[in-house]
Amino acid sequence: MRRIGLTGNIAAGKSTVAAGLAAAGFPVIDADALAREVVAPGTPALAAIVARWGPAVLLADGTLDRAALRRRVLAHPAERAALETITHPAIAARRAARTAELSATGAPVIVCDIPLLFEAQLEDTVDAIVLVDAPAEVRRARLIQDRGMDPAEADALIAAQMPAARKRERADVVIENAGSRAELDAAIASLVARLLDPSATRP
Repeated sequence: MRRIGLTGNIAAGKSTVAAGLAAAGFPVIDADALAREVVAPGTPALAAIVARWGPAVLLADGTLDRAALRRRVLAHPAERAALETITHPAIAARRAARTAELSATGAPVIVCDIPLLFEAQLEDTVDAIVLVDAPAEVRRARLIQDRGMDPAEADALIAAQMPAARKRERADVVIENAGSRAELDAAIASLVARLLDPSATRP
């Protein structure tokens, strides 16, 4: 079984690529989905978050107010590190369990969608890395125009991640996503073909 790490900075288009790979039949383990699972009501991680940042990070129904928590930690590296100390081990444990389940089914390739793959130093947990990338100014425009984000928050989110140039040096495949959707779909199709090639040692 080959484990493909799929990553990309915010608004690069990683989720679109992940959806394309899932549509092609590849099982995808979504780190964002795991992150939501580990902070669901009643989990140890949510209890630890409330203990540190207080009930103001909860919504009225008792679920985590992710936007409120993000505002508290985004501009403060020490606070962000504290949050990662709480959530990352729980996410890693769930990813390992899902990987073992898929391995038992005989899946030849699984895709691990991990936004912070490099930041969390998870390169050694996958066999190859696919990076989806677009220039910072394109990603900023997408955050503001498509997601309605405040420009200052968009800038802070982009600044909080490792620069894409450093990630490109360490990725096995880079999918460029500054053009049209048709161009991105063509790149996804090319990646699918490479993943389906049993003779390929890299995607």
